[in-house]
Amino acid sequence: MGTYRLLVAYDGSGFHGYASQRDVRTVQGTLEAALGPVTGMVETSVAGRTDAGVHATGQVVSFATDRDVDPAVVQRAVNARTGPEIAVLAAERADDEFHARFSATGRQYRYVVLNREAPDPFLAQTAWHVGTALDLDAMNAAVAPLVGEHDFASFCRKAEGRSTVRAVRWAWWRRHADRVELSVAATSFCHQMVRSIVAVAVDAGRGRLDPEDVPEILAARDRSAVRGAAPPHGLTLVAVAYPGSPLVRPDWVAATS
Repeated sequence: MGTYRLLVAYDGSGFHGYASQRDVRTVQGTLEAALGPVTGMVETSVAGRTDAGVHATGQVVSFATDRDVDPAVVQRAVNARTGPEIAVLAAERADDEFHARFSATGRQYRYVVLNREAPDPFLAQTAWHVGTALDLDAMNAAVAPLVGEHDFASFCRKAEGRSTVRAVRWAWWRRHADRVELSVAATSFCHQMVRSIVAVAVDAGRGRLDPEDVPEILAARDRSAVRGAAPPHGLTLVAVAYPGSPLVRPDWVAATS
């Protein structure tokens, strides 16, 4: 029995999320079906179970098989069956103790907002179109109180009795031409946490919410304190950290965040 590790990218537009579900198309189901002819029937583990419509450029998947397979063959075989929607960027043999989810020490996401009056058909699946002007300073003021270890119950959906305490390492917005982009990293994220953070920040950018109210929203530990979540299609999982392989803060992210 050997353990293998895949670095995977996918366009989440045509999938009902990562996790397998009966009678719907998922990333996991499609990936496992493509692995089968090479590895035999396997069940994959994943660093982050992304929702329907969410994308990934740096997702990590692991699986165990009793077949002695060449990682390069696995990569070519899967890409031949799933590309370009799902692409295995790298494949390698891993330590038997490695687990894509439980070995991870951090995750990094990107959220993109197209901020201009007219939509862009070529970004319709990867960016949230917001036609009103956004105040970038207000958006950064809104996410600044979220950095550090807090109970994010106000920002999490379906906690179901599990802890909602998370440690956010950084959260910062930048503007690049007509796109406004968030980089956010944490030990882990609970369900819809990033999209809820985006919703709060965009409300602040529109002038609908005072950034000074964010600490009170956080302290409420009440999901009703946040008005919904941003659309899933603007969100991308970009990196996962493991022991010896930490997340790298983007150069443009403010050191004070």
